[in-house]
Amino acid sequence: MFSSLRARLTLWYVGAFSVILILFSGGVFFFVERTLRERQDTNLRSTLQSASSGLTRYAAHAGGSLPADALENPRFSGQVVTLLDLEGRVLAKRPTDSVLPLRLPSFSERPSESPRFYELEESNSESDDGCRGVYQRVADASQNAYVLIVAESSEPLNDQLDAIQNSLMIAIVLALLLVGSGGWLLARASLAPVTAMATATERITAKNLDERLPVKNSRDELGRLASTFNNLLSRLSVAFSQQRQFMAEASHELRTPLSVIQTASQVTLQTPERSEDEYREAMAMIEQQARRLTGIVKDMFVLARADAGDRALQCGDVYLDELLAEIARAAAMLASQKNLQIEVQPLQEAPFRGDEGLLRQMIWNLVDNAIKHTPESGKVWIALESRETEYVITVRDTGNGISPEDQGHIFERFYRGDQARSRTETVTGGGAGLGLPIARWVAEAHHGRLELQRSDASGSTFAAFLPRS
Repeated sequence: MFSSLRARLTLWYVGAFSVILILFSGGVFFFVERTLRERQDTNLRSTLQSASSGLTRYAAHAGGSLPADALENPRFSGQVVTLLDLEGRVLAKRPTDSVLPLRLPSFSERPSESPRFYELEESNSESDDGCRGVYQRVADASQNAYVLIVAESSEPLNDQLDAIQNSLMIAIVLALLLVGSGGWLLARASLAPVTAMATATERITAKNLDERLPVKNSRDELGRLASTFNNLLSRLSVAFSQQRQFMAEASHELRTPLSVIQTASQVTLQTPERSEDEYREAMAMIEQQARRLTGIVKDMFVLARADAGDRALQCGDVYLDELLAEIARAAAMLASQKNLQIEVQPLQEAPFRGDEGLLRQMIWNLVDNAIKHTPESGKVWIALESRETEYVITVRDTGNGISPEDQGHIFERFYRGDQARSRTETVTGGGAGLGLPIARWVAEAHHGRLELQRSDASGSTFAAFLPRS
């Protein structure tokens, strides 16, 4: 039961309300008790003052001692007025027919002329003789001292306080029951959307990520929670779709070189005797496809590690101008097979701190992509511009360009437009559509960016922006 959020909310609500209710009831009881006791003491003091004034007037008029009949009946019902001498003997008592047991306080010292209150508890558990009173010393005309006492039973006041206490306790119990029931229903109604979301979440699997949680009120906390979870489902759906697409495209890209290798091997082995040239031709084809297969697997491994966050940058001091010069020399050898011209604009010294291996791969992917997509006798430009806050690496070619409908997809994995597929391939084999995604990831890993600045019939221009700091 206590593992239920509804039960815990109800208990917290009832507990907090019970503390408030108990404190309020205690305050009310304390205030009522104090008021009733102050009223009792006021009545006792008023009767004492009235009796004392009457005795004083009578003594002054009579000019002698105080007779017993000089004592008047008390002003308030239930009170008893008693006149004593200093030795504790009762001289007079009013009213004479009072049923209140006469219980007198012990005088440890000579009573003073100012009123003194006292209270006597019940003498035993079976008797109701508890009382409260007030006394003071009075004197006659001969200066003979007496003790005047006014007392009344404490039982009526105690009965009233007990009745008030019982009423408050009953009210507390009934209020807690009512609050507990209301809190349970309120928690149930408040958590109903959570229950609905939990039920809907249990139905959602990888096969039906298009389903969404119900949102009754998008402006409250539960509505925002459901909307946030729906956004998460949308991102998961996109991620699963990309993963499925990645697996399908990866399988397609891997299947081609594997099929070529298998076919070449089967054709070569079908004839028992072949010439050395035929064997060498078959092995060259197999080696070419194996190299292409290795490149695809390597690129897939790089992207997989990047997605998982396992590929940490191994930063060091790098000179981008020297890096571009090395890549340009290597690209010139590759471009010579297509009679392409590689032109490197004058490079200024460009110190940079980053992962040299990844930066080399990014730049090489851009240059290799330009060489693949540039017809024979074309030209490829490589430039490095040093700005105030960043370096700009530009690779421009004289290819046929990228169609407008393909430009928005060129950085997607395994994406290759129809025009790109028809271009002449280098001896390294056709690309798998992973070069540009890897290049963009490398730029972003160095807090930069990679953009396609221009692409039309005269060629394409890619620019990588790397921050200098």
